[in-house]
Amino acid sequence: MNGSKTRRHILVDMALLKDTIKKYKVILGSASPRRSFLLKGLDFEFTVETNGDIPEDYNPEINPEQVPVMLSQRKSRMFHRAIEKDELLITADTLVICNGKILGKPSNRDQAIAMLSDLSGNRHTVITGVTLRTSAKEASFSASTNVFFKELSSQEIEYYVDEYSPYDKAGSYGAQDWIGYTAIKSIEGSYFNVVGLPVEMLSEKLMGFVGDTDNISI
Repeated sequence: MNGSKTRRHILVDMALLKDTIKKYKVILGSASPRRSFLLKGLDFEFTVETNGDIPEDYNPEINPEQVPVMLSQRKSRMFHRAIEKDELLITADTLVICNGKILGKPSNRDQAIAMLSDLSGNRHTVITGVTLRTSAKEASFSASTNVFFKELSSQEIEYYVDEYSPYDKAGSYGAQDWIGYTAIKSIEGSYFNVVGLPVEMLSEKLMGFVGDTDNISI
């Protein structure tokens, strides 16, 4: 019975968001098909506009946990055009942190293999920073998920890199790929965040943002 009640509440919240957000033309500023797929699950209309190549460099002295939000803000503020009054832009950036080191997107096979070797048998943290922006205001937040990998053999790592080419994925892997099925032992936090967008938190934050409430930090 508790499960049914929780599900009803979720459906009500999503319906409210779907109705409330109608006053905006929502834009997902991301070329990631995974983020587009996840955002569709919130059941409101949006368009996708890719933003070109935005520099993803950062000051190495910055706390690694702050980098995803900073990069999501950069993607928003460097959007290729001005935001119209009735538009709402969503941008995001996901990074993997293992043993205090940021693992971004690998640029070649050797980097991908090295990153997966670091993740093998270890816990790592996936952080996604998200920025919401209209012509009048902006807000950002982040979500963190701990992921535990089993020990991976060199053959498993090389097979994944060669067969799945994870060069567009932070940490050199996608949780929805073969390696997610075979390597992930457990997760603490949002699975969707590991895939690339913490949609359950995004739903809550969007409701606060478009409803002009105070339950989102700026």
